[in-house]
Amino acid sequence: MLENILTDEQLQLFRELVHESDTIVVTCHQSADGDAIGSCLGMAEYLRTEGKEATIIVPDQYPDFLQWLPNSEKIVRYDKHKERADLLLRIADLVLCLDFNTLSRTDSMEEALKATPAKLVLIDHHPNPDVDAVLTISCPKMSSTCELVFRIIWQLGAFDKQGKHFAGPIYCGMMTDTGGFTFNSNDPSIFFIICQLLTKKINKDKIYRNVYHNYSEHRLRLVGYVLCNKLVVDELRHAAYYTLTRQDLKQFNYVKGDAEGLVNMPLQIKGLKLSISLREDTERDNLVWVSLRSVDDFPCNQMAERFFNGGGHLNASGGRVYGTMDDAVRLVHEAFNAFEDMLK
Repeated sequence: MLENILTDEQLQLFRELVHESDTIVVTCHQSADGDAIGSCLGMAEYLRTEGKEATIIVPDQYPDFLQWLPNSEKIVRYDKHKERADLLLRIADLVLCLDFNTLSRTDSMEEALKATPAKLVLIDHHPNPDVDAVLTISCPKMSSTCELVFRIIWQLGAFDKQGKHFAGPIYCGMMTDTGGFTFNSNDPSIFFIICQLLTKKINKDKIYRNVYHNYSEHRLRLVGYVLCNKLVVDELRHAAYYTLTRQDLKQFNYVKGDAEGLVNMPLQIKGLKLSISLREDTERDNLVWVSLRSVDDFPCNQMAERFFNGGGHLNASGGRVYGTMDDAVRLVHEAFNAFEDMLK
């Protein structure tokens, strides 16, 4: 059985908040990934089984390879339907904030979330939560926010009422946030949860194919180009990085999600401890997105906090550089030097 993550008081407060709310919004961070979308869809499905209709609002576009998920067609994009989203947030009784620890991670939605009269509930697995919520459920040791959502529904005694439309997105989010259960997934309870999700007759093999074998030819050629022409390996420090400029992305007809998982590939090099991706924003100047992945006990979250205005988990973190690609590359070298003793 699973250990409870909520106190009796927290559990009762969550029940009351849902029961007393007529208009509920579920939201997540910008550039939503599998965990963000999966946890939102799973939570919305739970609310539906409780007789509540919730609207999922995401800040911007999310990857094509997640758009097969059940009910994803109902998701409202803030950047495309701002008036509708602003209205929903103005009239909402309850907003469930999933998979982010601070409102700034919602980008253009931040001001609307600050202005909403609704009560906020934060459910997240990133450290140092900073949201003015009536209920904060923060568990950084969890593999994913999807795992957190499952555990909440399980503790509420509501799992038996859930079906494929709950189980599929939750499994997808847990799978993607652990790199196919290759990191941050040693807790035996994770596999107990998977066993329970499989009782809902989801096809985990098909979910894997839908996520990882669902790219365009352009994505495959982009991967080959990066590994052949852009990858820089620092053999002395057992680290690597690569750059993706706007010109690179345009050359390979980049769509959001095409770079997903690419940062993990250099870690296949024997002895490599750290991999960093630098990707220019396709629309905003002087903004480079940074993804960091590591193995064993190298703390890429500390590197993200110190050099890249970011943070995250021990082996999977992210951040950004407000500057040119040259600025970002310079910071990577500074980071390698600063963490040299831990990388050798």
